[in-house]
Amino acid sequence: MEQRKTGGCLCGGVTYDVRGELRPVVACHCHQCRKTSGHYVAATQAARADVTIRGDTLRWFRSSDTAERGFCGNCGSNLFWRRHDNPYISIWAGTIDGQTGLRMESQIHTESAGDYYDLPHVPVIDQSELS
Repeated sequence: MEQRKTGGCLCGGVTYDVRGELRPVVACHCHQCRKTSGHYVAATQAARADVTIRGDTLRWFRSSDTAERGFCGNCGSNLFWRRHDNPYISIWAGTIDGQTGLRMESQIHTESAGDYYDLPHVPVIDQSELS
């Protein structure tokens, strides 16, 4: 679905524009996503070349040897996740302005999901199936 989308953090310190295709939303239940969000993360993805990020409050935290997470250093909003060796960037779907037109397509790392919720209507896939 090629379109222009905008989004940003709660305080407006970080904004972004996406010009290009957004992947359907994937729910990630991994330990790191749960710790940084307080729940599972619902993320879409776009080619890095299609995303323009603005704002001097953007901070990157290297959460593993292979990836880092982008957040606003002022309000703390989690916004992005990216692998160092991948041309794509994951964008937290809840940070997109307005209606997205996207649907949750799958979920990963369900073995790490909290015991207080369930998403039985969303298919489980292996992370290796994602770009």
